[in-house]
Amino acid sequence: MKLNQFFYQKMKDNSQNLGKNGEQEAVKYLEKKGLKIMKINWRFGKLEIDIIAMDKDELVIVEVKTRATDAFGEPEVFVDKKKQNRLIKAANAYILEVDFTGETRFDVISVLEKNSQLMVKHIPNAFAPSII
Repeated sequence: MKLNQFFYQKMKDNSQNLGKNGEQEAVKYLEKKGLKIMKINWRFGKLEIDIIAMDKDELVIVEVKTRATDAFGEPEVFVDKKKQNRLIKAANAYILEVDFTGETRFDVISVLEKNSQLMVKHIPNAFAPSII
């Protein structure tokens, strides 16, 4: 392996590890808040939902954004309209698959690494599907 390929792979591995650690922190956080985790990294084709949980009788679709630095903004700002639309499509697929008929909300969990600690920020009802 060439040296630049080695460094690229190392950076990619570090980023994936940070993301997995962020998701694990998010799961622990939600469980402490009393939510029941239903699925982690649920996929429908190319779409993915990081965490699917139940908060009493409400379905909660959670996007987790983890960053090593906030130099380019807080992690949650990277959940743009395109990402929101993909989550809404994935949520619709999940709802149809399990025949869920209750209320659904979309949360974002922002995980930021500071001083080797993972800081969790939960944003309930971060966005809602728009009605056309």
